[in-house]
Amino acid sequence: MPLTKIDIAENLHAHIGIPKKECLDVVECLLEIMKDELSSGTPVKISGFGKWIVKSKRQRRGRNPQTGDEITIPPKTVITFQPSAVLRNAVNGK
Repeated sequence: MPLTKIDIAENLHAHIGIPKKECLDVVECLLEIMKDELSSGTPVKISGFGKWIVKSKRQRRGRNPQTGDEITIPPKTVITFQPSAVLRNAVNGK
């Protein structure tokens, strides 16, 4: 089961002891700040966790797998995540 915003807020409440409503507000505010920064093209880096980067993909040619027809895939913007070495090692049990 995935970790949700409510789960994060409850964990904050358990660790810090501030009311759950305030914890949820903090989580919402943090995510809103991250969304605004990424929307403007600014990378978001959290030391010891990772970095989110906005990248532009150019237009390219592709192929419809069902028909085999060539198609043009339009340009788009994507968000990538690069985990820090600390997070990578924690996930790998090092």
